[in-house]
Amino acid sequence: MPHKYTCDGEGTNPPLQIEGLPAKTKSIALIVDDPDAPNGDFVHWLVWNIDPSIKDIREKSIPVGSVEGLTDFGKPGWGAPCPPGGTHRYFFKLYALDTALDISPNSKKADFLNAAQDHILAQSELIGLYKRTDLV
Repeated sequence: MPHKYTCDGEGTNPPLQIEGLPAKTKSIALIVDDPDAPNGDFVHWLVWNIDPSIKDIREKSIPVGSVEGLTDFGKPGWGAPCPPGGTHRYFFKLYALDTALDISPNSKKADFLNAAQDHILAQSELIGLYKRTDLV
């Protein structure tokens, strides 16, 4: 993962391109999490109700009309990776859904997955790696 998008850089969300959605996609969702965190899976970003006509998510922004849920930082928005040691994997999971979700912005990953489970048409995954070089 580029340094720029971590706690050691600008800490802003990276740009992402979206393509190959199923024809019946009504909304897109994104989860970014780190399964290598000291206490297990750690959510860095949760966004749903992204319009399927959107083909890219620009850095330092969220798609207009989408909803950000709560990360494991306890707030919405991109939580910059800042691993306490070693190389961590950051999973960018994109979901094509057959509906828009009507869940609270205070929802967490488990709430999202529960609401989305019967509506997932397709999903894809991209993994970014990051290791802080200034740690001994």
